[in-house]
Amino acid sequence: MKDLAPREKLERAGAEALNDAELLAIFLRTGSRGMRVVSLAQYMLNQFGSLYNILSASAQELALIKGLGSAKITQLHAVAELGRRFFASQLARENVMENPQVTRHYLQSVLADEKREIFMALFLDNQHRVLQAQRMFAGSIASVEVHPREIVREALRLNAAAVILAHNHPSGQAEPSRADREITTKIARACTLLNIRLLDHLVIGHGEFTSFAERGWL
Repeated sequence: MKDLAPREKLERAGAEALNDAELLAIFLRTGSRGMRVVSLAQYMLNQFGSLYNILSASAQELALIKGLGSAKITQLHAVAELGRRFFASQLARENVMENPQVTRHYLQSVLADEKREIFMALFLDNQHRVLQAQRMFAGSIASVEVHPREIVREALRLNAAAVILAHNHPSGQAEPSRADREITTKIARACTLLNIRLLDHLVIGHGEFTSFAERGWL
């Protein structure tokens, strides 16, 4: 089966049978002059390092690859957006504590490729279903100013019973800083005063995350 074209392999064995280059080739559809589509896909993976890096790359970065015109770049961006919307639709239906992977996939899809720090809050009802996912604060490449009172105020407006926090590290490293831990403690105290549960704080990196709850910090 290794000699089959990606589309034929997909039809016979399913999408899970394709490697990353073959799966990417399905969306590229055609190669470039002197390079078959699977070879082009593998070249892109070698240049960018992963599918994640390809799908989060800018149009300018993708245009540096010979053989990638505007049509292919637009299609890749559409695939990335489709993935984000898929995770968002899953999140809207799930109990986030029963299926934490859905929450993590969603937050990775919306935060991991941001070039500056973004601080988000997921406001949940008493059955841990998402009432609203909201970007609360935006900062610089290295920091973001967070106001606990704004998070609590929004939780009260939505009549939320619980909150999950998340922010990204544009450096790609998901290890929480001392400032991350301090602001989380402040938010947890503010929530406790109003009987709102802070369930977790996720720090999102490139292909990795850190959970405060799993570290035992909440």
